[in-house]
Amino acid sequence: MEPQKVIISHDLEQALTAAIAEVKHDRLFVLVDDTTERLCLPVISHFECMQPAQTIVIGATDANKTLESLSHVWAELQRMGATRHSLMVNLGGGMVTDLGGFAASTFKRGIPYINIPTTLLSMVDASVGGKTGINFGGLKNEIGVFNNARSVILDTVFLKTMDHENILSGYAEMLKHGLISDERMWAELVVFLDNLESLDHLDHLCRMVADSVAVKQRIVTEDPTEQGLRKALNLGHTAGHAFESLALERKKPVLHGYAVAWGLVVELYLSHLKTGFPLDKLRMSINLIFRHYGQISITCDDYPRLLELMHHDKKNEGQAINFTLLGGIGDIRINQTATEDEIKEALDFYREGQ
Repeated sequence: MEPQKVIISHDLEQALTAAIAEVKHDRLFVLVDDTTERLCLPVISHFECMQPAQTIVIGATDANKTLESLSHVWAELQRMGATRHSLMVNLGGGMVTDLGGFAASTFKRGIPYINIPTTLLSMVDASVGGKTGINFGGLKNEIGVFNNARSVILDTVFLKTMDHENILSGYAEMLKHGLISDERMWAELVVFLDNLESLDHLDHLCRMVADSVAVKQRIVTEDPTEQGLRKALNLGHTAGHAFESLALERKKPVLHGYAVAWGLVVELYLSHLKTGFPLDKLRMSINLIFRHYGQISITCDDYPRLLELMHHDKKNEGQAINFTLLGGIGDIRINQTATEDEIKEALDFYREGQ
């Protein structure tokens, strides 16, 4: 893959101007969704470097991370005369950067793109690491490719446009990064969580975002196509994606980070059961998650469908359900499997908090 530059920006116009100038191109496009067109595009549209840009708009939320939206982006690129030498800027949350990255990676066999994530979730997760894709057949990120953006520009100016629920969603991925990193990072994240509602702490949050991104960058640089260590980033996601897909089926979609937080409860319990994750840290972690993220309501009747969704997870090999578990904070155990009875026990544990 092309190398990816992650820029922690304190001057967005300067950073974007430099990133665009680094990529030789004939035409410039910017992809937004309905929400980022209204709230975020005005932040950059007056920049001199963006004056040649033509805008493509798709529907907002994960419900639009579809083949239909992807086809619309391809059609608009074609209609507006994009060539294999054109450049696309994806301005939005994880849905926009995932879908836009996939559209760019496949249009005319691939055009370069730049990501400007506008949500905390996309800053620390979706825009870094080269994963692109769409949902398909009711399953999360079922179709996609690995292909890095030329640059990822992180600027916390966009966090001022976000509500607390979306800030919390992104913070769940930061909690995951803390769990797979070390005790110091985890402790700082736990303490800061109670201050998230106040944007007076934006400078502190910006530094923590940089630390969180550094964790992911270190891992994906060592393992760009998820053959080994990168699977650490899947902590909370096997169960989390199942919760997320179940919510979509119920026509009551939930934010990705909330589903990951709930998935962490299930997978930290499995970690305690199978790899010795300490009981005191398990209790503290799940109390923290339930207090800030609540729960999705499930019953025993939902277990067969949740298990079926976990069987569809891309990390699986054969019939086994694959998890990333922890022996302790920073003690990563990839390629762990659990029986259906063990998973049901973990789901029982999750339900006890309802």
